[in-house]
Amino acid sequence: MLFTRSLLVLGVLSTVTFGCARRQKADIPEAKSVTVAPAPVPKAAARDLTDVMTDELKLLPDQQGKVRAILSGTVEKVNEARKQNAGNQTALMTELKAINADSEGQLKAVLTPTQYKQYQAKKRQMQAQMQARRSGK
Repeated sequence: MLFTRSLLVLGVLSTVTFGCARRQKADIPEAKSVTVAPAPVPKAAARDLTDVMTDELKLLPDQQGKVRAILSGTVEKVNEARKQNAGNQTALMTELKAINADSEGQLKAVLTPTQYKQYQAKKRQMQAQMQARRSGK
């Protein structure tokens, strides 16, 4: 009985060992991690956010053109940063913060102090409105 059990264990071990060796010899491709770049921000986002800001902040026509140019440039910078840092989330977040700070500074220069305060207070609400407009189209 002990001899039979030993043979059975030996048979199972050899099967597993040879099976693993055969698998290692075969060219079985391994799964590789693929870094997928985040979806680019649509260029229409700058237009949509400018439209919402125009309504909410009562932008003058010259302010509207400047704000649209700032936001369009921001969208381009964000998309470029996403491409360049697709595999490095930390670097991407650092660059996005810098882009955001630059954009905020430019907006502060274009808006009146009252408009900028309103913008700061309503920023999340305006972004939600812009998203709703985009998804509703």
